[in-house]
Amino acid sequence: MSVFYDYLESYARSDTAEDRAEIEASLWDEFGVEQAIFILDMAGFSMSVEERGIVHYLSMMQRMRMTVEPLIRQNGGTVIKFEADNCFARFPDTLQAVQTAIIYNHTLSAMNLTTPDDLDIHAAIGIDFGKFLLVKSSDAYGMPVNVASKLGEDVASSEQILVSKQAMDRIDEHAGINSSPLDIKVSGLQLEAVEIIY
Repeated sequence: MSVFYDYLESYARSDTAEDRAEIEASLWDEFGVEQAIFILDMAGFSMSVEERGIVHYLSMMQRMRMTVEPLIRQNGGTVIKFEADNCFARFPDTLQAVQTAIIYNHTLSAMNLTTPDDLDIHAAIGIDFGKFLLVKSSDAYGMPVNVASKLGEDVASSEQILVSKQAMDRIDEHAGINSSPLDIKVSGLQLEAVEIIY
């Protein structure tokens, strides 16, 4: 990871636009990937902590992590990181990310039938596709990460799966994925997206 931050420091110290452009190009060459980004946010974090306490919610976060990571791997994805009640993952293509999101929300619905209501887990998921910086496979930066984060954390409600239009356009119309278009404005961004109907 130090190489990545060395690039950033060199960029900040550079005196010319040409030098900065060269450093940026080198950084993208070394750390840039083009994939689908999947960001899951557990719904109801603040309310659950206030009502039940942090230990109760931490136990739910642990269950989320234990159940989502195997599904991501089974569907060709890789977990980038878990951060609080969020899961950041990457997939080679949008279809794998969307299929994983659908399977996971169905899995949660089945799990929730066997637990008391206060232990039910609900997820909101955002997905985008594009080029981003992947640092040591444990962090990611770039517009697709921002978009997926906005969709999953700020816009999607419990059990919703929101996908940017550009990511959805990569899925063949015969893949059997049903969706409904949305126009979203969040944090100054105007986003074309779809809600996955499942």
